[in-house]
This record gives sequence, C-alpha cells and structure tokens, in this order.
Amino acid sequence: MKTNKISYLLALLVAVLSSIQSIAQFDPQFTQYMFNELYINPAYAGSRDNLSGTGLIREQWVGLDGAPSTQTLTVHAPFADRKVGAGISILHETIGVSKKLGVNLAGSYRIPMDKNTLSFGLQLGIANLSENLQALDLTTDNQFQRNTGNKTAPNFGFGVYYQTPKWYAGLSVPRMLKNKLDVSSASTQVQNTLQASDFHYFLTGGSVHAISSTVKLRPAVMMKVVNGAPIELDLSCNALFRDFIWAGLAYRTGDAASLLLGAQLTQQFRIGYAYDYTLSQLQDFNTGSHELMLGFDFGFDKDRIVTPRYF
Repeated sequence: MKTNKISYLLALLVAVLSSIQSIAQFDPQFTQYMFNELYINPAYAGSRDNLSGTGLIREQWVGLDGAPSTQTLTVHAPFADRKVGAGISILHETIGVSKKLGVNLAGSYRIPMDKNTLSFGLQLGIANLSENLQALDLTTDNQFQRNTGNKTAPNFGFGVYYQTPKWYAGLSVPRMLKNKLDVSSASTQVQNTLQASDFHYFLTGGSVHAISSTVKLRPAVMMKVVNGAPIELDLSCNALFRDFIWAGLAYRTGDAASLLLGAQLTQQFRIGYAYDYTLSQLQDFNTGSHELMLGFDFGFDKDRIVTPRYF
C-alpha cells in the first residue's frame, strides 16, 4: 500500500512539475478560514479592536506521502484611535518536494460608520521558495537532476472588509504576483509576473443568528474565483452554545466534508479543531485532514471587550 501511495504522489508531482517551468506559488487552504481572515484579507487588520493572534496547524491528507503540511501565525491590532490597523502573518508549508516560508505585512485604513466599519487594506510580503527535485529520482529528465536552492520572491495584495455586529463581508486578492521557479536553464531563476488573469479572488462572508437565549448559529462562506478554473466554495455553519462551545459542519466543493468543534474558553482565548473527510479521488490514499486552531485576544484595552467576538 505504501508503494502505491508513493507512486500516486509521484504521479501528481510529475504532472505539476513536468512543464518547463515549475510553479512555486501555492495558496494554502484552511477549513477554519473564518478564524484566519488576516491571511486572506489585509483589510481585516485591527478588526477585533484589540491585539489579537491566531495560530493554525493543518496536516492534510494524512497517510499520503508528501501531502501538504501547513503552519501559520497571524497577529494584528488597531492603532490611532482604531482608524488604522496593522498585522503580520507568517506561513510555513511543505508539499512534496516544495517548501515555502512566507512573511506578509498588512495595513488597513478603517472608516467607522455608527456601529459598523469599512476597511481597506494593503499587503506586502516576501517568500522563500525551494524545491528538492532530486528527491523525485527522475533520472530520465535532466530538469530534475538538481535542486532549485533557496530563492526569494516578493508579493503584494489588497482587500476590502465590511463589518457589523451581526455580519461581515470581504473581498480580496491576497497575492497579485505569480511566482515561478524556472528550472529550464543552468541556474534556477525566479520569475515574478503581474497579470490580472492570474489573480485569485477571495470573497468571504459570515453572520451570527440567535436561535434562542442559549444557541446561536454562525454560517460562513468563502468563494475562490480563478480565471479558467471552476469556482470553489467553502460553506460552513457552527452552532454556538451559551457563547462557550461550538460544533458544526462544512463542505468544500469537490474536495471535502468537514466536522468542526471548538470552545471559547475565556473571553480572550479560543480553541478549535476541524476534521476533513476527503471526497476527491485521493480518498483511497489518505485518512483525512486535521486542523488545530488557537486564538487569543490580548485585551490591552479590556473595557472594549464587553461581549464575545463572533468574527
């Protein structure tokens, strides 16, 4: 079985890497995206009204050799009487022979509208990319006889975020440059191109609805639109009990069905877990995906935290 798994993964990697240029930009996916909005949208910076941090660890397609393993940390806070926000997101990810370490700085300008807020954000980032092509042991192809080494690639993005006490919506393009590692020449080169047709657009939204004095529903959606590819939808709904424990279900089109669990342990500390059951053709080669989320609002201005934050 292990040999079959390795063979299947190598087939996938060859399909991705067998072109003249190997694409080194890959967008991570998170089932608990609603707790990690800063990585998707820089306009989210400062939206929790206090210094806030979120960490996510995702092990995708467990049991499949070389499957994606992702760790991310985001920290952000409001400044200047909450008229601006600033944040940082750090991501480390490995997929097969590819590795990425990225750091993004985000800034937002926030326009208060009564109890609502409209924010505009910009993001600047840099990523270290590498591919250990020799590990594929493809002796018949000269392009895979050397590793790429560590290469650096820049990026930038923008976003818009509108928030009310009961719902939110966001639109963003978190990465506007297409980064490629060109392994066709004697030395690996990084190519960075800006082309609107390559943009990945993220549309997110969520809300909270009181069903009773003890139960609230929190539906959320993320739509990813890429030119030349089917629209990808992430749909989820959590039931929150006594503003303390939540449980819910999620569905990602063509990919996975998920179970979500979590708890707001204190007004400031939250923890969440998600399990994805694979629905694609890879389901015979893995036992699912696991994701752990930890979040903390440091509350340096505690008088602002009068009710639990739902997003």
